[in-house]
Amino acid sequence: MTPASPYRLFLATFGFFTLAAGDFWRYLLSWWGWGAIVAVFLTLAIVELVRSRLEVRRIPLLLGATLALMVLSVIWSAYRVESVLGVVATLVTTTFAVFLATCFTWAELVDALARAMRVALGLSLLFEFVVSVFVRDKVLPLWVDYSDLDKIPNAFYWSRDLLFEGGRIQGIVGNANILAMIALLALIAEVARRVAGRGSWFGSIVGVAVALGTLALTRSTTVLVAALAVAVVVVVAWLARRASGGRRLGIALALVVGTGAAAALAVVFRAPLLALVGRSSDLTNRLDIWAAVTDLALQRPVAGWGWISYWAPWVAPFDDLAVIKGVTYLQAHNAWLDVFLQLGILGLVVVGLLVVTTLVRSWVYAMDGPRTDALVPFALLLAILVQGLAESRLLIEIGWALLVLVSIRTATNRWQRR
Repeated sequence: MTPASPYRLFLATFGFFTLAAGDFWRYLLSWWGWGAIVAVFLTLAIVELVRSRLEVRRIPLLLGATLALMVLSVIWSAYRVESVLGVVATLVTTTFAVFLATCFTWAELVDALARAMRVALGLSLLFEFVVSVFVRDKVLPLWVDYSDLDKIPNAFYWSRDLLFEGGRIQGIVGNANILAMIALLALIAEVARRVAGRGSWFGSIVGVAVALGTLALTRSTTVLVAALAVAVVVVVAWLARRASGGRRLGIALALVVGTGAAAALAVVFRAPLLALVGRSSDLTNRLDIWAAVTDLALQRPVAGWGWISYWAPWVAPFDDLAVIKGVTYLQAHNAWLDVFLQLGILGLVVVGLLVVTTLVRSWVYAMDGPRTDALVPFALLLAILVQGLAESRLLIEIGWALLVLVSIRTATNRWQRR
């Protein structure tokens, strides 16, 4: 593959930024402004895909089956117009992810991801600093009319002016958990670049420090668990990579058993573990949301209610499915529950197979790929999968794009070895 041009690298960097920080554009320019940006860069990406002569065989079969099921679900959807919008949103994200997966090397992708996350984190810290030093009050998103300021829930604010008060900062994305995930992706990219010997030591140290500092300021339990999982599994994968074939299999099996045991212990001792990190026993209202989503999903268990991607707050059943303390939640806070709700058991099977096969190929690449980037796909995939246990962002924007990217790239690497 020939080196990407500066123009293509700019598209990749800006694309990663928009996928990770879409709420920034929506809060700043409204949904219409965000949509215009997405439309422009999607068009540019399609032009580059045409110029690159994309090979259809690079699209994994299970990814195609997943997209086909999403499209077909419009037929039986309980909200067909919104399903069409959801399918379009998913296809747009998928198309840009295909552009990333087929037009760049892993080194170029990691560099673009690192640059994008640096910008997102830098702007977030600057934004919170300006709010705390100059505004000295909570800040609402632009282009939104809130007539009664006394009854606005804290979740609706862009920034809550907590930088110097020890609270959880939200950054330009207006959400501490999303900002924490950006920090984790930045950390993975910065470490990967340093291992590969790209960039300066000073730049890497600053990048890692900013990412760790942001993780501390956001205090996201979900992302903290994801970060620990990535750290442990990457070390195990590194040890397995240095071992022989038989020992590799043993380490892989031990990792699977250990993961299952850790998950079981986390469920059994969830109350003291949550208390240790300062979280409520109901997982910050998630148990109520999960119960409501499960009850609704069981009404249409086979093929679901229809794909919708982002929940539309104006249409039943999402208008009042999860309303807690005046806030209407627009996700199931678990990617797999969201798949069950929207695509039923069929969706769980197809998406589950897509994830499992991608995970297996990522492990194989971690064992046999080039030293400089072998562990990157596995680390990125693991991060979004762990996040998907408490958030549904695996199915939208940066989460879905990374799943598609890793799925295609690991399949492409397999063909290249042949």
